[in-house]
Amino acid sequence: MMDRTAHDRRRISWAVAALALAPASARASFLSGEALDTAADWLALIVIVLVPIVAIVAFWLVHILPEKIAEKKQHPQKAAINVLCLLSLVFGGMLWPFAWILAYTRPIAYRVAYGTDKHDDYYHEKAEAARAGKLSHEEMTNLKRELDAMAEKRVLPLELARTRDVLASVLAGGAPAEAKGSAA
Repeated sequence: MMDRTAHDRRRISWAVAALALAPASARASFLSGEALDTAADWLALIVIVLVPIVAIVAFWLVHILPEKIAEKKQHPQKAAINVLCLLSLVFGGMLWPFAWILAYTRPIAYRVAYGTDKHDDYYHEKAEAARAGKLSHEEMTNLKRELDAMAEKRVLPLELARTRDVLASVLAGGAPAEAKGSAA
């Protein structure tokens, strides 16, 4: 008879353990009632409003990368890269790889045709740096030599011709008064 009572006790202890481990009630959230509805409303607003805004901003930031690279490298066709980036935004990114490739491509044919692989803004910035005394004599000489080589290949635009004159005057010993007035 002892065996039967020991067996009953063991059975009762397993039943008590199973009842103790079984949850009394299950909840999917720590919130309930009105608080759960309010949290769901705010989460829906965030997903509907904030996520598209973040996605659009990220899409835009990625699509202006070729333009930023072209500006940094003083690419001579940075205006064309800018247009490709804008058109890529309109066409859902289909032109973006072309803008990226163009931004990283060295414009060899442009150099052959125009004598430079830099945008005109590069020379204007360097002339301003020369006028401010931030360039060495060797850098100014090289810059003037590049502008002279460009002038041999093509007629320089008026701004580049002025920049070349500014460099020549700085190399000669001082900035002309008209160049100082045109910089302001």
